[in-house]
Amino acid sequence: MTPADPAQLARLHAQAFAAPWSEAEFADLLGQAGVFAVVEPDGFILVRVVLDEAEILTLAVRPEARRAGLGGRLTGRGAVAAAQAGASRMFLEVAEDNVAACTLYDRAGFRPLGRRKAYYAAPDGGRTDALVLSLDLAADPEKPALP
Repeated sequence: MTPADPAQLARLHAQAFAAPWSEAEFADLLGQAGVFAVVEPDGFILVRVVLDEAEILTLAVRPEARRAGLGGRLTGRGAVAAAQAGASRMFLEVAEDNVAACTLYDRAGFRPLGRRKAYYAAPDGGRTDALVLSLDLAADPEKPALP
């Protein structure tokens, strides 16, 4: 896998999120053991693998490129890479009110595991719960369910 460019990830993340991560934050994450990115021109997924568990740290797709299957492709490629790195289960947190992301992860085979109360800051100053989702990679690590 080609090393990811923190500046490119920060630019894409800024297009996808109201509170984007900085280039320095991406550089720090990419310097950690077990962290990798799968990158395409219009988006990326950042994953951390520790022992037999993987976590999706973030998934970003430029707004103009959404609803064309890129999020699903990135999720699938990230899951396959995580399984190849030894992960048997993948986790993530998603804002419960992010209907598009919840739908994408459901189609990819992720299932609810729990809830983190008031985990995300909402644009109105309030807080939004996060759903904790998991995907079993051990069932068939080469063919995770894809949207």
